Formats: sequence, C-alpha cells, structure tokens
Amino acid sequence: MNIESNLATLIAIIGVLVAVTNIIVEVLKKVIWDKIPTSLLALIVALALTLVAFFAWASYVGFVIVWYMVVAAVVVGLMVAYAAMFGFDKLKEILANLNNN
Repeated sequence: MNIESNLATLIAIIGVLVAVTNIIVEVLKKVIWDKIPTSLLALIVALALTLVAFFAWASYVGFVIVWYMVVAAVVVGLMVAYAAMFGFDKLKEILANLNNN
C-alpha cells in the first residue's frame, strides 16, 4: 500500500470518528443535563472512540501493539476531539456568512 491511500483512509476514519463523536456528545448532553462541560465530554468521547477503534482494528489485522502506536492513537483522538468541538461551529459560521452574502 502506498502513502496516499493510507492517508486517504486515515482522513476518512477521522471524519467518521468526528461525526460519531458529535452524535454521541449531543445525545449525552441531553441525558446528563450539562453536569460536565461539553468540551470535556467531547474530549472523553473522542479519545474513547479512537482508542476502541484502534484496538479493534489492531485485533482485526492481528499485529502486536507497541507503545508508540497507542500514543499515536491518543494524538489522533485529540485531533478528533478538536474537530468535534470546533469544526461544527466553524462550519455553521461559514454557512451563515454564505447565506448572508
């Protein structure tokens, strides 16, 4: 496999994780009635989803997990959390500006 297909796959996976994180956070916000900050909830959900997805994929492929792979999965989880927290707000802002023009 070449680097372009791996990068395209990683970007697609991050997009799916961001979407699922947003859905879960919205549902949990209704359930827990804002007992914890939304940003913290998004961070926890994104990290949990990313790590679960990574370990499931590693189990499916069947390779040995080393520490730096887990660190990389946590970094990807932080990117997913950032996109889930700020990406949707920025998208709404851009769409509102387009509608005003």
